[in-house]
Amino acid sequence: MFVTPLTNHIQVPFPSISFTTNALCEDIGPETQDKNLSEVLKIFSMFQSILWVFTIIQFLVLLLLQQQQWFVNGEEIVTCSGIVPMKYRQDTISITDFGGVGDGHTLNTKAFREAIYRIEHLKRRGGTILYIPPGVFLTGSFNLTSHMTLYLAKGAVIRATQDTSTWPLIAPLPSYGRGRERPGGRYMSFIHGDGLHDVIITGENGTIDGQGDVWWNMWRQRTLQFTRPNLVEFMNSKNIIISNVIFQNSPFWTLHPVYSSNVVIRYVTILAPADSPNTDGIDPDSSSHVCIEDSYISTGDDLVAVKSGWDEYGIKYGRKSYGITIRRVTGSSPFAGIAIGSETSGGVENVLAEHINLFNMGLGIHVKTNIGRGGYIKNITISDVYMENARKGIKIAGDVGDHPDENYDPNALPVVHGVTMRNIWGEKVLQPGSIQGLKNSPFTGICFSNIHLHGVEGPATPLWKCSDVSGTASAVSPSPCAQLTSIPGTGTCLNSF
Repeated sequence: MFVTPLTNHIQVPFPSISFTTNALCEDIGPETQDKNLSEVLKIFSMFQSILWVFTIIQFLVLLLLQQQQWFVNGEEIVTCSGIVPMKYRQDTISITDFGGVGDGHTLNTKAFREAIYRIEHLKRRGGTILYIPPGVFLTGSFNLTSHMTLYLAKGAVIRATQDTSTWPLIAPLPSYGRGRERPGGRYMSFIHGDGLHDVIITGENGTIDGQGDVWWNMWRQRTLQFTRPNLVEFMNSKNIIISNVIFQNSPFWTLHPVYSSNVVIRYVTILAPADSPNTDGIDPDSSSHVCIEDSYISTGDDLVAVKSGWDEYGIKYGRKSYGITIRRVTGSSPFAGIAIGSETSGGVENVLAEHINLFNMGLGIHVKTNIGRGGYIKNITISDVYMENARKGIKIAGDVGDHPDENYDPNALPVVHGVTMRNIWGEKVLQPGSIQGLKNSPFTGICFSNIHLHGVEGPATPLWKCSDVSGTASAVSPSPCAQLTSIPGTGTCLNSF
């Protein structure tokens, strides 16, 4: 009696055990019913017992998975990925079934759209896998649908066309009021989903290639008419898994879950040249319960940046980002490793980033906002970070980012409170950090503990720069600014996770 409600709770399909003796007898046939009913009953009883045992074992295994703890070589590995259980689908179609050709030259937009149309309208029980075999499949942008898995085999590449004239335009995000780069609409992301649920992008480390250089050159030459497309964007969606795929050369932001919840991004590689403009790795935006783990990111902008809307439009839309976990991420960038903002007008709270390794960085950690943003940044914990070769270790600033138009409210001041950073070690960090709050909205509740940022060899040790900030510091070197009250020992931060 206890198995059914619990299996429903963890949202994993189990084999049905609602067989009846009559149904089983019907399958066997009327002749057997008459002559061997007692044998049939014995067979059914045995079958039912085996099925119950199988179900209970499967339930116990999945219950262990829900504990979100693993042990590797005796060490506990914590994961948040259990918020969206992986679905294993029975129905599979291949892009080649719809005329897809992986020669790197044939345009496969029609094949992708027809395959996804088939998934959407046939609605197979449990959903459908769209299999991409080895090969290079050139295509224009396309929309996903619910209850599907986009599966890239080893050696499979989905490559974006560079014919920008065919790219669809969509409305700007309401929390931004206009395109992020240009007024008006924006180009649809290469792979797009709006109002979806139960979608998986995974495989055997196949590649999704945005071929972004044509877009980067348009940006450099100032010939863009509308805002560049993201590589993958999910809007108004839930229960999304992205794993075991390489994403490269995004025209703009790479992975952008916006107005979405229950999103797992794990075991991904994200690549773009260091000089590629605005190629953020992962940008959770006005989204909740997002799990980012075990990934490598090397791009031309922030590796992970948590956002929630832009100035008066974000304030009006009023959707915060919260419940964001970033864990075991490694990467490099001329900008920041872990960033909050600068678009935080809907509010950002309850963010945990831990076990982060950063190399050849502009900034290690950047918490950024501006006047006109409004909103808040609260209860942020960043811990167990190693950085090497960085211009600056930590920056918390209230003067970063532009505005959508002249209608922003200069009196809409952001609140920054409860930012904890601990167990951070840096080598070859040129400047340890700065905290520059706002005169009329000082940053409060800043807590630094066990932070050691070592510079390059030389006679002078650069100092922290601080203004309009209050908080505490313990075991920080170089010595932190006077506005952070020193406390003995290793210190504690009550606002931390």
